Amino acid sequence: MSARVKISGNLERELQRAVQDTMTTLAKDYQRMLDQLGQQYAGAPVEEIKPVLRTRWSRISGTISDPELSIYAQHISEGTPITVRTS
Repeated sequence: MSARVKISGNLERELQRAVQDTMTTLAKDYQRMLDQLGQQYAGAPVEEIKPVLRTRWSRISGTISDPELSIYAQHISEGTPITVRTS
């Protein structure tokens, strides 16, 4: 037995709004974390930054790949600002 469910436009808009709100909150959390690390670890070796960044990243949400971790740590080390965007 199967059932078909049609999602109304209103429900779809509400779901999109909820997802966007969540993404915006996550982006702000990541931005705050990256700004703090940038202030604290500018000039530090990449290998010193990576474990701290991995730990703080996982506290917000999920995991980060080693190549991404290295790129972000390099930017932090160099004092290059990192901007998080949702779109």
